[in-house]
Amino acid sequence: MSDFDPTSFLPDDLLGRIRDRAPIHDRENTFPQQDLDELRDTGYLSILVPTERGGAGLGLEEAAILQQRLATAAPATALAINMHLVWTGVAKVFSDRGVSGLEFVQDGAVAGEVFAFGISEGGNDLVLFGSDTAAVPTGDGGYAFTGTKIFTSLAPVWTKLGLHGLDTTSPDAPKLVFAFVERTDAVETGDDWDTLGMRATQSRTTRLDGAVADAAHIVRRIDPGPNPDPIVFGIFSVFEILLASVYTGIARRALDLAVLTVQKRTSKKTGLPYSQDPDIRWRIADMALAYDALPAQITALARDVDEMSDNGARWFTLLSGVKHRAITMAKHVVDQAMLSAGGGSYFSANELSRLYRDVLAGAFHPSDPESAHATAASAWLGPLDS
Repeated sequence: MSDFDPTSFLPDDLLGRIRDRAPIHDRENTFPQQDLDELRDTGYLSILVPTERGGAGLGLEEAAILQQRLATAAPATALAINMHLVWTGVAKVFSDRGVSGLEFVQDGAVAGEVFAFGISEGGNDLVLFGSDTAAVPTGDGGYAFTGTKIFTSLAPVWTKLGLHGLDTTSPDAPKLVFAFVERTDAVETGDDWDTLGMRATQSRTTRLDGAVADAAHIVRRIDPGPNPDPIVFGIFSVFEILLASVYTGIARRALDLAVLTVQKRTSKKTGLPYSQDPDIRWRIADMALAYDALPAQITALARDVDEMSDNGARWFTLLSGVKHRAITMAKHVVDQAMLSAGGGSYFSANELSRLYRDVLAGAFHPSDPESAHATAASAWLGPLDS
């Protein structure tokens, strides 16, 4: 890690092109296809794949740093790519721990495939621990999935959708089935992504009507509910850490923009740059103090995953906590950046106004504030009395 150079994977010129395109995709509500193409060409889709399988061999620690950097240029692009990296990250968690079943994800990422994340369902607050999607055995080791998934980022471009569904008919039912399906006539992608922010992710609704995952793409069958299975830990750990990384990257960009703006603006009252105004200086300091805590926390937690540290029952509190703190911090920093930069930041042409809208999406990702607090309360106080 000491000699890791993020610019070797995300050089300044590439970030510049991605940043230039970001407001266009936000305004036009379009997917950043050029961003994806350029990132694919650099091998970014396989950064978490081991070198022996053709990838870059990076750990989650390095991927988190890269996602923070990418988010400073285009938060929605970073968030969309996150969902692909979640699956390659879970595949790394598996391979590091000697668990088979996701080698096809690693090989596919090297070949340029795009993996989407189809777990979220409307009204399903069980998230990983349950599903309203029906998973029906096909008789040959595969499953047919019928249900609706929401917030399916990368909707226009994915080649395989990782999802889960509930098998209620097998002799050992109920079982949650985690699998991957391909695009067929049994998969309908809606055109319903018209949101306040994060518009370029194109996280559209996906409707499944008997979409089949063959036996080779059935990853795990587990009991519903809280479960120590590697699929649960893998998804939760990688998802929360990379999500925290994206929103921490947003905060860094907002802080940088605020600093640049107050250095250029001059007070009519004093004739001095706003960077010399005590109140503005306090705001910038407040932003920096809030931001500085998160990169180190993310790095430490990602390293724990990479090094297979044993955090026992604390894992879920640590993971949901870092996501919650990153979202809370990022929203606070963007708020302060808007106030520091003044009324010009309220215009839609100003990058801060887009960051202001993008950062709001963080509250809707698992773990939400209620779940994070419930997890922490249980860890410190024990479960609620029945």
